[in-house]
Amino acid sequence: MSIADDDSLRRLAETLGRAAQSHHLSIVTAESCTGGWIAKTLTDIAGSSAWFDCGMVVYSYEAKQALLGVNPHTLEQHGAVSRETVVELVSGALVHSAASLAVAVTGIAGPGGGTPDKPVGTVWIAWKRRGGYPQAAVHHFDGDREAIRRQTVEAALTGLLELAG
Repeated sequence: MSIADDDSLRRLAETLGRAAQSHHLSIVTAESCTGGWIAKTLTDIAGSSAWFDCGMVVYSYEAKQALLGVNPHTLEQHGAVSRETVVELVSGALVHSAASLAVAVTGIAGPGGGTPDKPVGTVWIAWKRRGGYPQAAVHHFDGDREAIRRQTVEAALTGLLELAG
């Protein structure tokens, strides 16, 4: 997979914005490993206030629990980088916002923090439409911290665009 440059991320965000606006949808992000990069990419688009509701950056277990309602048992049992956690993150983002579409990301961007079961580059992404069921996928991205985060942003936006359509 080639890594998207800033221009491609911008074009993807513009396309997503047009799709969201034409379908009267609004977006919320719940981000861990990307640190708000998805929300920044979306709000870099002029007029994004018409379709972007809010973004939440939740790095710590405590923030995931307090701001998005992730169950402490889920974090203890499965860890932050898991399907179970990302599904609770994306669902919590919709509960705690007025948005109609949500994306959540959690992963290991490195350079440290990886394990044999969850190496650096492991990222879970989930998408959900209000009233619908979450879709989640695990990715194994390559590269340094920035490359992993950039690929995560691209995959998150691509999934939102598919969900908006």
